[in-house]
Amino acid sequence: MNAGGLQELFEPFAAVVVKRMFGGHGVYADGLCFAIETDGEAFLKVDGETEAAFSAAGSLPFITKAKGKPMLTSFWRLPAEAYDDADTLRRFAELGLEAASAPRRPRRSLSNGMRNVAPLQRAVADRAGRSYKRLTIARAATTLGPT
Repeated sequence: MNAGGLQELFEPFAAVVVKRMFGGHGVYADGLCFAIETDGEAFLKVDGETEAAFSAAGSLPFITKAKGKPMLTSFWRLPAEAYDDADTLRRFAELGLEAASAPRRPRRSLSNGMRNVAPLQRAVADRAGRSYKRLTIARAATTLGPT
């Protein structure tokens, strides 16, 4: 499906902007990417609240490969009946836009290689006024003694 076809498909919902993306297309409304197209199929953004509606309609998630392994995405196939029924298309497109506009949960990323460090150990390092890495090196030097 080309950009014109996607604009025509989503015309009952809203005027959309279509951009090339990863060998397919991203579909935007209100500046938010609420749908993608790959291999001629449209997939809409879902979240924890909207996923059940897609599942109930018999839709399936878009699965891609990352580093040679299957990776589940937050996009689900546009149900087949939405291609022929404007009301169904609008309902699912609204769900996709709702999911795209929902606030994202903050990622739990920690800097300085501290991802696997227990919170108590981080607190001790913070109170000591040094990084966890320096604290660990100091403990290792004390334990091992001079070389």
